[in-house]
Amino acid sequence: MPSTGSQTISLRPVSLFYDSEFTGLHQFSTLISIGFSSASGLEFYAEFTDYDHSQCDGWIEDNVLAHTRWLRQGEAGPLFTQEGGLTLCLGDRAYVTERLTQWLGQFPAVEIWADCLAWDWVLFCQLFGGALHIPRHIFYMPHDLATLFHACGLCADTPRAEFAGLAQTGTTGHQHNALWDARVAKACHGKLATGLEAARQPLTGVAGGNLAHIG
Repeated sequence: MPSTGSQTISLRPVSLFYDSEFTGLHQFSTLISIGFSSASGLEFYAEFTDYDHSQCDGWIEDNVLAHTRWLRQGEAGPLFTQEGGLTLCLGDRAYVTERLTQWLGQFPAVEIWADCLAWDWVLFCQLFGGALHIPRHIFYMPHDLATLFHACGLCADTPRAEFAGLAQTGTTGHQHNALWDARVAKACHGKLATGLEAARQPLTGVAGGNLAHIG
């Protein structure tokens, strides 16, 4: 396998919390939407007009497409706009990839966090022609939120929004909306990271830290 070790990132990377929605858990899946929420508050959300609708079953119609911003209304795009720190995009894969590349370029170095990221990461890499062609300032090893839950002694299937203390409201505040799920991942990571930092602190009369209080 070709080495990707040359992608050494010397700068402290910005954490980007990423989620995607797609047409199925199989090798021919196509992207419906993507969302990124950065530790600095900048965000990106896009929907793909060229997803393969023939792959969408009733569950995807009811739980994913129903919570999109434009696709559920049949809008064709292209569209590119800004709402404060949120960059919004609607278009085909080439159009979204171009705008996403521009957005990612504002960060000197990036690390990606995602939740149960097996399909999300592959589909992200495919936007750029494969894992060996992602922008060089993006660290090639993504981080998995589910693994972090497990490492903290918590169930990897812990309900995310409940853990983060976030209430679901509206179309873009609903599970399986990519931007919402990215925001939830960021909030969960923040809570878990705070617990890990507290566990590292020396405790008087205690042999070691305990992460049980995180949940």
